[in-house]
Amino acid sequence: MHNAVIVDAVRTPFGKRDGSFRDTHPQDLAAKPLEALEERNGFEPETIEDVVYGCVTPIDEQGLNIGRIAPMVAGWGDVVPGVQLNRMCGSGQQAVNFATANVMAGQHDVLVAGGVEHMTRVPMGSDGADGVSGADAVTDTYFEHFDELTHQGEGAERIAEEYDFTREELDELVVDSQQRWGEAWEEGRYDDQIVPVETELDDEPVTVEQDEHPRPKTDLETLSNLPLSFREEGEGVHHPGNASGIVDGSSALLIASEDVARERGWEPMARIVQTEVVGVDPVTMLTGPIPATEQVLEKTDLELADIDLFEVNEAFASVVAAWLEETGVSWENVNVNGGAIAHGHPLGATGAALLTKLAHELERTGQERALSTMCIGFGQGVATIIERV
Repeated sequence: MHNAVIVDAVRTPFGKRDGSFRDTHPQDLAAKPLEALEERNGFEPETIEDVVYGCVTPIDEQGLNIGRIAPMVAGWGDVVPGVQLNRMCGSGQQAVNFATANVMAGQHDVLVAGGVEHMTRVPMGSDGADGVSGADAVTDTYFEHFDELTHQGEGAERIAEEYDFTREELDELVVDSQQRWGEAWEEGRYDDQIVPVETELDDEPVTVEQDEHPRPKTDLETLSNLPLSFREEGEGVHHPGNASGIVDGSSALLIASEDVARERGWEPMARIVQTEVVGVDPVTMLTGPIPATEQVLEKTDLELADIDLFEVNEAFASVVAAWLEETGVSWENVNVNGGAIAHGHPLGATGAALLTKLAHELERTGQERALSTMCIGFGQGVATIIERV
């Protein structure tokens, strides 16, 4: 088996909904990390044997296989193939995991994996039947096997109920996530991974350099005044402030076999050790990170104590809180530069962005191993372990 390594990893800034990317076509946004990887690593486009891109809403401007179109828009000609995949919120991370498996199996030596989601121009849920994403979007036969179909917000609320999390407990995680992003940005921790995007806004040229969703000065008092999103007051705990932000963005990693990377003079950032995907109850839906973490560690004979850094996607605060309670991992080692509640969750791009954060943070700190995990709609979980080379 061949070793798969991360040679480089980048992402765009994440633009808030109706923000600086509102006039940017998703295909142009998807191409930006590819252009950056080429510029930073000096390869010819034909070096890339495939592009694997996650996209959760692959219709309209994100349709037509955006994984193939992105390298064409990036100026890579017609020789670089590409594929789009959808594992819902885990799509970007699954793209990396599939590319990794390809390299490990010896099928290819150099690939790009990542994802894109323009949640302003192609709204979440618009790929359901007739534009709906509720019960009308699935066959009646589904209900012969499962009693009900919930949405992710309701799943998050049921997790909070199961673990008896209070709103204030969850909001404390939010304040930390926002502050951590602010500290990381001020200290330049994102400088090597976020690439500026030159685009147009209202027919005027603009350069977007920074995430637009974070609110690093968020406090508990402000959060306590926000209305609930999914339930009546007094019956729930989730509101816009303790759920992930709706944003636009893309991310990509240059993945290669370790031998070929060395031959080309590339200095890898990290080795991809193991990947995992699991299925869980589709009603609570969002508990997948817990068994995904357990199983990816079992595959490697590693323990939680062997992992220095964790990214647990902040789809909802209760998801992270449940993972923390079940694993016993210290919050101090999780989402250390802020998570999706701060920087946002551009569905198809997030998983690759989390791995990008971990690869750069391992390099910055000199720590050894990191694990990324995400919850996924309809009850799935994905996990990836990387180690510094």
